[in-house]
Amino acid sequence: MAKNPVRILVTGAAGQIGYAIVPMIARGVMLGLDQSVILHLLDVEPAAEALNGVKMELIDAAFPLLKGVVATTDVVEACKDVNIAVMVGGFPRKEGMERKDVMSKNVSIYKAQAAALEQHAAKDCKVLVVANPANTNALILKEFAPSIPEKNITCLTRLDHNRALGQISERLNVQVSDVKNVIIWGNHSSTQYPDVNHATVTTSSGGKRVRELVADDHWLNTDFIATVQQRGAAIIKARKLSSALSAASAACDHIRDWVLGTPKGTWVSMGVYSDGSYGIQPGLIYSFPVTCEKGQWSIVQGLKIDEFSRKKMDATANELMEEKSLAYSCLK
Repeated sequence: MAKNPVRILVTGAAGQIGYAIVPMIARGVMLGLDQSVILHLLDVEPAAEALNGVKMELIDAAFPLLKGVVATTDVVEACKDVNIAVMVGGFPRKEGMERKDVMSKNVSIYKAQAAALEQHAAKDCKVLVVANPANTNALILKEFAPSIPEKNITCLTRLDHNRALGQISERLNVQVSDVKNVIIWGNHSSTQYPDVNHATVTTSSGGKRVRELVADDHWLNTDFIATVQQRGAAIIKARKLSSALSAASAACDHIRDWVLGTPKGTWVSMGVYSDGSYGIQPGLIYSFPVTCEKGQWSIVQGLKIDEFSRKKMDATANELMEEKSLAYSCLK
């Protein structure tokens, strides 16, 4: 029996990440090759012409799974009946801007978009915030869309997770698909903590711990962490543009695993609403290791946390608490 098309909102759809992600979604990368989709593309008025160009290209690509395209600058029209919302649009930090200025701009954007989702999206809508500061933008969205369940509002740290997998794969010269269970703790920022203490590599003689195979704790505790934390800046330096392809791919991974489930024995990293697990203050959107089943995520429990990890996890939580205070001060 044919499945009903899923309506997927992409905000900032005329931008770099938007342009990279819409063909991935239309090809079935996000929800599978048996799931048709209707794309809702939203951008700001100055980008209306470029947005229409994206719509034209989607039509020209003749994607079999794509059953319709709504391209609009009207937030209400964009949010109508959407089942999944990928929030890529936001206000980027520009030279000379203070963090509070950027936060203030994004608070007003996410407040307005939250209100539209609250009133017009499908009741079970799953939300993924990509635009930075992603964790805090997601928190603002949650605040102003109270009828959307808190478990349905997440932010993207899968890009950092995938970056960590990539670095281990390169270091050990193994296939990235054989590396699993790295963790990104905390904020999608340079304070995030990429943790390999529980990560393994599938070898011909079974699963081996990453720490044992790398056999260089100094590298794992310094350069590896810094490389993952600073990878976005390194890509900007190399491309003169921010990472779009990898961000779009990670967003598809995040939604796919959330909707279709994680493989048995494997967890992924998602920015989710803290319930106090691992001593992280409730009320923050914080990246944890999660497994997903039947459209629901669950935080992986019972992992041993050493002293080094505890300090890193607390430092990134402290930054999130500061961001939360700053964002709430912009609401006054």
